[in-house]
Amino acid sequence: MSVVEQRLKDLGIELPVPAAAVANYVPFVVTGNLVFISGQLPLENGKPAVVGKLGDSVSIEDGVRAARLCGLGLLAQIKAAAGSLDRVKRVVRLTAFVASTPDFTDQPKVVNGCSDLMVEVLGDAGRHARVAVSAPSLPLNVACEIEGVFEIG
Repeated sequence: MSVVEQRLKDLGIELPVPAAAVANYVPFVVTGNLVFISGQLPLENGKPAVVGKLGDSVSIEDGVRAARLCGLGLLAQIKAAAGSLDRVKRVVRLTAFVASTPDFTDQPKVVNGCSDLMVEVLGDAGRHARVAVSAPSLPLNVACEIEGVFEIG
């Protein structure tokens, strides 16, 4: 068992099946030593788990959960792309979209759900640059969508 797989097991984290593309795009693109992962939604058993908008029907706590679920999707995709999470040298950047009302300003708190997961699972290799912005709406009415760039070796 790989080092990161053992860490996941020790943390009681099970990665989901990587989500398939549902339109004219691919789940990830590998170019050189970089992997660009398409936006991941907060899914559980293949269905949207957290829907609605922050600042309205979704609490910050549920938003954090949504971001963590997006992060699990990212990890599942990078494992599919690289073959093993041990090949991840660094999470380079995450770009997060948070469905929220115009007056909601805690997008960074929400996205910490994903950022914290990356460091929890990958250690220092999980530290990354990040963008956390508001969106008026997201696919399937989900509360959050996150894409990522990863370096592999």
